[in-house]
Amino acid sequence: MASWEDVRAEAPELAEAVQARFAAHRHAVLGTLRRDGGPRLSGTETTFKDGELWLGSMDPARKVDDLRRDPRLALHSATADPELVGGDAKIIGRAEEIIDEAARAAVVEGSPGAFVLFRVDVTAVATVEVADERLVITSWHEGRGVSKVDRT
Repeated sequence: MASWEDVRAEAPELAEAVQARFAAHRHAVLGTLRRDGGPRLSGTETTFKDGELWLGSMDPARKVDDLRRDPRLALHSATADPELVGGDAKIIGRAEEIIDEAARAAVVEGSPGAFVLFRVDVTAVATVEVADERLVITSWHEGRGVSKVDRT
């Protein structure tokens, strides 16, 4: 699995675009798997720090239960513009819960109270944007590198 720094090293322009999309809006959408295998969508916030992608949550939360049971996840940046100006971004990966207090304190400043912290191992990222009435999808997949699809 790849750290965010690994993605930045292999696909710097794409990683920058993805990170910018997540930074443009405070909230993102997290997709996890429920106990019965069905999808769950939850609001979340992301943090890019020290070459890693982090997710935090209050404990207890259903998304925390989901990630503890099955760490697979999908993240989607907020899409605020109906014309998709600037595009949106997606990240696929696996969550690793961080329980070491020193590591948690290095990521989360202040005293957030009871919280759960996950580091994301990234397996794929993508941006989707509309350019000259074409849909342009740029993606990176671990082990395959960057690809671009241009649809009219």
